[in-house]
Amino acid sequence: MTMRNSFDWTPYRRSTVGFDRLFDFLETGGSGAENYPPFDIEKVADDHFRITVAVAGFKSDEIDITAQQNMLTVTGRKVPVAEGEERQLLYSGIATRAFERRFQLADFVRVDSADLADGLLTIDLVREVPEAMKPHKIAIGRTQPAIESKKAA
Repeated sequence: MTMRNSFDWTPYRRSTVGFDRLFDFLETGGSGAENYPPFDIEKVADDHFRITVAVAGFKSDEIDITAQQNMLTVTGRKVPVAEGEERQLLYSGIATRAFERRFQLADFVRVDSADLADGLLTIDLVREVPEAMKPHKIAIGRTQPAIESKKAA
């Protein structure tokens, strides 16, 4: 009996638009074994995607979202606890360590909005292909009028 260590992303590649490089990243395991914080990627519509990152324990002012070219970076840094506000934890199971999560975005994908609710950071992405880059039909036929020869009179 052998266990399968890899996941086949082929069905997802066929049904998504705009995350080709992301699937390559997931297949190769990324740049390291870092898997914090966990996240989901969903296709909401043909050109609308959503990334949901679990950021329990973080406030909105402790999270930074930066979009630059084809890279989306989500960074979380806890604000140091002021004196007198320290808690005496008997058990600490909620990971609130600093993190940086990077997502490679396909061409023409832009961040539309972001929201933080119930410990989940939701980032909406939209794929907007410029008109000049969209496919268009080419009519078959003559593009220049035929030149008629003049008869000598």
